[in-house]
Amino acid sequence: MNKKKIVQLFLALLCLFVFESSRTKEEKVKVKEQIITGADQTEKYLPYLKGKRVAVLANPTTIIGKKHLVDSLLARGVNIVKVFGPEHGFRGKASAGVKVSDEKDPATGVPVVSLYGNKRKPTKADLANVDLMIFDIQDVGCRFYTYINVLSHIMEACAENNKELLILDRPNPNGYLVDGPILDMKYKSGIGMFPIPIAHGMTIAEFAQMINGEGWLPNKLKCKLKIIKVANYKHDLPYTLPVAPSPNLNTQQAIMLYPSTCLFEGTALNHGRGTYFPFTVFGSPLLKGKYSFSFTPVSIPGMAETPLHMNKECFGLDLRQYDINQLRKTKRINVQWMKELYAAFPEKEKFFDRSQSNQMNDINKLAGNALLKEQIIKGTPDKEIYASWEPGLSKYKTMRKKYLLYP
Repeated sequence: MNKKKIVQLFLALLCLFVFESSRTKEEKVKVKEQIITGADQTEKYLPYLKGKRVAVLANPTTIIGKKHLVDSLLARGVNIVKVFGPEHGFRGKASAGVKVSDEKDPATGVPVVSLYGNKRKPTKADLANVDLMIFDIQDVGCRFYTYINVLSHIMEACAENNKELLILDRPNPNGYLVDGPILDMKYKSGIGMFPIPIAHGMTIAEFAQMINGEGWLPNKLKCKLKIIKVANYKHDLPYTLPVAPSPNLNTQQAIMLYPSTCLFEGTALNHGRGTYFPFTVFGSPLLKGKYSFSFTPVSIPGMAETPLHMNKECFGLDLRQYDINQLRKTKRINVQWMKELYAAFPEKEKFFDRSQSNQMNDINKLAGNALLKEQIIKGTPDKEIYASWEPGLSKYKTMRKKYLLYP
């Protein structure tokens, strides 16, 4: 081999080395910046579980990688003595609002205690053979999404029975958003238990700290918490959920629209239940001729068995292609969609009238006050609606800062 070829070979190898070194460095940066859930950081909590009798509050979002956390921990020798299941059940097979019974998990043989049937919190007997409770389910950051209620019930039971709660934290996909009227506690209900805005802007672990810190448990009880934080997470970071958090929040688009569009549950419009794209389309048979877009809700087992306007063609809005970045830029709940559809609705006295169907919810309980309904009816300008959420919203934001684990 002549001298020229040796130099060329050396330069080629040098370029390859530089390229590979650079790529490795980029990959390291990528790995370093990747959001890692609490559950995925097994090295931080597996040693803590050793020798303990463990119970887990779980649903299909409770995963390590792509495997269910319960299955994964059992395979690693963790002594899981029981599982507690929230709305939709441990394996996520029940429809919204449908009571779930206790059972034995067919896959593992572990007893499953339902917290969406005859009781909402574990009893003393349920926790008698438990040393440590794990809470690991994906929330979406809204007051009317019931998993923060489940969290408070679990915390209450643990505090009453002197059990520690280990929270494996997960990102809030709507963590960028802190908005909406503060719940007027005279409208307290199963879809609003705490004096917080519609979009609370916190992870489950942060919210648990707020429940403790603000004395929201009965008799000012405090729950002993151990938290495994999400790595490399900031509230403003986009986060795509790997598993649908519930049957009717089955797309990322629905999850991001949810703080704004769940309010349609309190109207005479079908909000996509009875389709495979809930919370992204809205309509009524009465809007025929007003909108060209239409869809027909049907019975879908596990999602919506008897949706509003079942088997009737509904006309209205299609937000499936709406640019979510517009919401991220404004950092506001969109009230314009409801105002528009109310203005177009021909029989306005029926728009919020719950007597028409048991599929309609109470708009005041969803909004957290009686004012938003009146503002929609009057066509109040958006700016005035947003201004009416003060000073409560600003006070909440100040309070929230005390409990944040992430920037």
